[in-house]
Amino acid sequence: MAQCCINPSILSADFVNLEAELHRISNADAVHVDVMDNHFVPNLTIGLPVVQRIQAVSPVPLDVHLMIADADRWAPGFADAGVASVTFHAEASIAPIKLARELRARGAKAGMALRPGTPVEPYLDMLPELDLLLIMTVEPGFGGQSFLDLTLPKIRRARAAIDGAGVGVALQVDGGITEETIVRAAEAGANVFVAGSAVYGAADPAAAVERLRAAGSR
Repeated sequence: MAQCCINPSILSADFVNLEAELHRISNADAVHVDVMDNHFVPNLTIGLPVVQRIQAVSPVPLDVHLMIADADRWAPGFADAGVASVTFHAEASIAPIKLARELRARGAKAGMALRPGTPVEPYLDMLPELDLLLIMTVEPGFGGQSFLDLTLPKIRRARAAIDGAGVGVALQVDGGITEETIVRAAEAGANVFVAGSAVYGAADPAAAVERLRAAGSR
């Protein structure tokens, strides 16, 4: 399995000072950028113009997570912004294979996310089309939620399928990741971890990244 990667979420950062907040996590593997539209989820965050500016100043790659409706229409524009990866929700895409291929064609890694209640099995055949599979470990839409242990069996099934298919798909988890819960998620097979409050809620976010990386690598 690939090395443990920590992608802090700016959902817990100081939005007034985003550039400074990005430099506080320059030791992270990527920064997780949550785009919410107040339709797919009941919250509104940022859009493409802000992502473009973040891309221009970030010291680490951008891992963009689209929690938006009509992903087939809007996701390719984020790939055009030059970000490292774009993750869309399976529940918000009519043609996920076509969308994944389009993201790759535009130079971004293609990720697909599943809500906690969405089964992984219907999507396993499209693993070769993906670079990243995101299992949400909370209901998407808000930061600061508690990790849902009921997602652990799904993470295990996803890891078994990825290994069985012999594809280099990163298995990401997002929601409620702490130094405690990252251990359980890693044991289940995840290797990319999104952490918001656990990083930006710490006095030293860079040190928090290192503690999480150590806990997830045991």
